[in-house]
Amino acid sequence: MKTSFRRLGALAAASALALSLAACATDAAPEEDAAGTEWPDELVLGLVPSQEVDQLVLDAEVLGELLTAELGIPVTTEVTDSYNALVVAMQSGQAQIGMFGPIALVQAADQAGAVPILQSVRFGSSTYVTQWFTNDPDRFCTTEVVVDDDGFAFCNGVDTAESGPVGDEALANIAQDEIISFVDEGSASGYYYPATQLQEAGLDPFDLSGAFFAGGHPNSVLSVARGDAAVGVSFNDARGNVVEELPTVGTDVVVFAWSTNIPNDGVAVGGDLPQDLQDAITAAFLAIAESEEGLAALDAVYNIEGLVPADLAALDAARQVEANFGE
Repeated sequence: MKTSFRRLGALAAASALALSLAACATDAAPEEDAAGTEWPDELVLGLVPSQEVDQLVLDAEVLGELLTAELGIPVTTEVTDSYNALVVAMQSGQAQIGMFGPIALVQAADQAGAVPILQSVRFGSSTYVTQWFTNDPDRFCTTEVVVDDDGFAFCNGVDTAESGPVGDEALANIAQDEIISFVDEGSASGYYYPATQLQEAGLDPFDLSGAFFAGGHPNSVLSVARGDAAVGVSFNDARGNVVEELPTVGTDVVVFAWSTNIPNDGVAVGGDLPQDLQDAITAAFLAIAESEEGLAALDAVYNIEGLVPADLAALDAARQVEANFGE
């Protein structure tokens, strides 16, 4: 995979975001709280699509309203084109809160001085995996394909696995010129971790001539389901996000491998925000996650079932993966 592939569209996305977020800026003077630190008159929460964009915009607005109620200052929401664009927004001060995948969370901390405060919980865990899937199970399945009670197909023991890696020996069947659907150049499960796996399988991840970015986890699943790619990656199990659009996706796309465990996505705040405001934002998210309405909003945005303090040690492990695929 050539460097130009990795950086495709990053500058354009960042420029578009800058124009979009500039409209949210305010010229009003900031207020001063009782501790003598200044809080801005408005906060911007940035998100990156993991579902249909128009729906995410609506779901994000609900979350912004809940944060506004908790903090007492307006929180507007902006859906960006990519994780890179959101990192740039945090770096330039055009977004003060960001919801990132783990690699982008590390990049926001290292490049934009952001502070990771929380991580998502799903299925009782603060970790997840990359899933590899295919429309050609004869090539990538060494065991019989099994279909679970939800109608999703698996092979190579993935159906009974509780953590990764599993089935990754099948990656040896991927060719250097394979048509592969990745997700986003800033995505942990959609690029960094699977690219690391391909490198370990003996391929050059910077010279995958047939690879492309689908622009979202559901899009990656659909790319393989529709035959635009032979194999693809996403978080597990992103097939559930496209069942309504493609009811047969569970069997059209067979999951054959998992990566090692990845720390979940999370929330970061601008490092230049007053400490009491950083604490207040953390408390606001946790309070929202404790309410029925708030949990529904978090689920609608990113299928979040709970929030816990950011695991900095786990993020350091993600930082090492990110370092393998830097500039």
